[in-house]
Parts: sequence; C-alpha cells; structure tokens
Amino acid sequence: MVGNLLIVVTVMISPILDVPMYFFLGYLSFMDAVYSTTVTPNMLIDLLNEKKYISFPACMAQLFLGHLLGGAEILLLVVMAYDRYVAICKPLHYLTVMNQRTCVLLLLLAWAGSFAHAIVQLLSVYNLPFCGPNVIDHFICDMYPLLKLACTDTYLIGLTVMANDGVICVIIFVLLLISYGVILQSLKNLSQEGRSKALSTCGSHITVIVLYFVPCIFMYMRPPSTLPIDKFLSVFYTVITPMLNPLIYTLRNAEMKNAMKKLWTRKRK
Repeated sequence: MVGNLLIVVTVMISPILDVPMYFFLGYLSFMDAVYSTTVTPNMLIDLLNEKKYISFPACMAQLFLGHLLGGAEILLLVVMAYDRYVAICKPLHYLTVMNQRTCVLLLLLAWAGSFAHAIVQLLSVYNLPFCGPNVIDHFICDMYPLLKLACTDTYLIGLTVMANDGVICVIIFVLLLISYGVILQSLKNLSQEGRSKALSTCGSHITVIVLYFVPCIFMYMRPPSTLPIDKFLSVFYTVITPMLNPLIYTLRNAEMKNAMKKLWTRKRK
C-alpha cells in the first residue's frame, strides 16, 4: 500500500513525470493499492482467528472486486504496451497520438472491459444453489472453489470461466510478448542512451507481465478443479505481485527515482 500510494503521489505532484507513461503507471499503482484491500485484510484476519468466516454478500463482493480490478490491471498492461510501442517505434508522433484525450479514453475502455468481465463472473455464481458445509478450500472467494460447492451441474459455467479467464489471459499474454518483441526489435535504430532507457522500461513491463500472467494462466487455463498449489499461486498474484510492482518500476527507472528524491527533499525542507 505504501509503495504503490507513494508512486501515485509522486506521479501526481512531480512535473517531470507529466507524460502518458507515468499517467498509466500511476493508475496501475492505484489499482494495485486498491486490489490489495480486497484480499489481504480478510486473509490476515483469517490467519489470526481460529474460526474463518465470510458472509455470502461479502464473498460475492470480493469475487466481483477482485476480477474487476484484476481485469482492469491486465487491460492497463495492454495499454502500457501500446504506449511504449508508440513512444519507441513512432517517437515523432508520440505526443500527438498519446494525447490526454486518448489516454483517458484508453483508461475508460480498460475499466469498461474489466467491468464486463467481472459482471459475467458474478452472474455465473450468484444464483447457484449451494448446499453442504459451504467450506471453501481457499483464502479468497474465487470461481472454481465456489463452483465446487454448488449442488448442480456446473460444467458449462466452468467452460465459461475457462474462456473468460484462461483463454483471454493466454491471448493477451501472447499479444503482449509479440508487441514487446516488435519493440525490442526496433531498438537497433536508437542511440545507445535511448536503447538503454527503452530496455530498462520494457524490462520492467515484461517482468510485471510474466509475474501476473503466468500464475493466472495456470489457475484458469484448465478444466474446473481446485489444486493445493492454487492457494500459493493466488498469494503470488494477489499479494506479492502488487507489492513487488513499486520496487520493479522504481528501482529500474531513473526518472521515477529522481522525482521521488526531489519530492522527498522538498518535503524535508
């Protein structure tokens, strides 16, 4: 929370970061900060209490918000890849193409797409009949653990989840890798300084993409089932990745580090 909110404040206050790349980075950090609040507090409470309990409305809210923010983050990573493509491959047209109106529109499209994704997840399980002990073998309310508790055939719903989560993740992951491959191929036309800066930025983005997509693909790109490793992977992309993102983006970005140093020095004075 502290790391991500520090990036948000730095992007908002620092004039040297008033460019589209940091506009999107600020929103990514904001999403990570909010995303952490949907899972981590309840998980910590469960670790401290012997009896672990969550109401049905709270479970549905956690399911919806988790997929809303997770989906928005995935689509924002696509937008950030497009931003880097324009900046590196078409630098003379960058400020014209990535103007303020375009940036806001892309951000709204990311939210709209994630809302559609999340509402499909919610409607798929909301009216299912649940019976038995209603004990979820997980620390969050997610699709496959919930489908396992339903007292009806959920085969078709499982296929919908696999398409809505797994297939889409694979397609976006492949497209992102191809786009960054094109970007890296074009670096040979840049100067040594420009090449180093672009490699640092793209390296940060690719690291985040791999950390986020690989666990999600393993979780959802399979027939509906729950495995013991699912909880470990869920911790990875719901807790660890949002925590690592600030370190990845700040430690590998000279402009961000300089902006934070200037902001900190100004506050101390």
